[in-house]
Amino acid sequence: MLKETDIAKFEKLIGYTFRDKALITQAFTHSSFVNEQKINKKPDYERLEFLGDAILEMISSAYLFRSFPDKKEGEMSKMRASLVCEGALAYDAAALGIKDYIQLGKGEESTGGRNKESIIADVMEAVIGALFLDGGIEESKRFIDAYILSNIEAVQMFVDSKSILQEIAQGENLGEVRYEITGESGPEHDKIFEVRVFVGDDNLGEGTGKTKKAAEQQAAYKAILVLKNKQ
Repeated sequence: MLKETDIAKFEKLIGYTFRDKALITQAFTHSSFVNEQKINKKPDYERLEFLGDAILEMISSAYLFRSFPDKKEGEMSKMRASLVCEGALAYDAAALGIKDYIQLGKGEESTGGRNKESIIADVMEAVIGALFLDGGIEESKRFIDAYILSNIEAVQMFVDSKSILQEIAQGENLGEVRYEITGESGPEHDKIFEVRVFVGDDNLGEGTGKTKKAAEQQAAYKAILVLKNKQ
C-alpha cells in the first residue's frame, strides 16, 4: 500500500510536489491492485499511461529533431524507438526506484510483476501523464529531459547491447559470445527468463526479461560495462 511518506519521498526525488496527490497515486496503481479492492476502488494507471505515452513521443521527437539536424526521418524514428521502448524506460526507471512504489495485487506480486519491464515502463509513462495534468507540459518535459533524454548514448547502448558486445568481442579477439538460459519462472503465458552471457570462457553478465531476447540484452549490457571497466 502506497503511503503519504512514499509519495513525499518520490516528490522530493523528482523535485515536484503534486497538488492533486490522487494523480500520482493513480500513476503507481496497477489494475491487479484495483481488482482486489472490495470498497473505495481507485482508478489504475492505464489512462494516465495512454496520455504519458503521447507526451513522451512528442517531447522525444522534438528533442531528436533539434539535437540531430543531419539525421533522416527513418534514423530519428529508430532512435526514438530505442529511447521509449520497454527496456529503455525500465532502465531509466531504475534511477528513481520506480518499482518500489507500484501498487500490485497479491497475484501479480507473487508472479514477479514488480520486476516486469512492461509494468515498470507503463508506470514511467503514467507518471509523465500525471505530471502533465498536475503541472502542465513543462513539468512533463522537465521529467523526460532529466530521466529519459539525459543519457541517450547509455540508452542506445542498452538497447543495442547484443550487437555492441559482439562487435567488442570480435574487435578485441575475446572469443565467442554465448548466451545460456539459467532459469524460467512464472506461468506459461507470462514467463520471466534468466540468462547468462559468456565471452570466451568468462561469464560476464546475467539478465532477466519477459522474453529471451530482453534477458539477453540486459546480460549483454552488464557484460559491456564489465569490459569497459577493464580498459
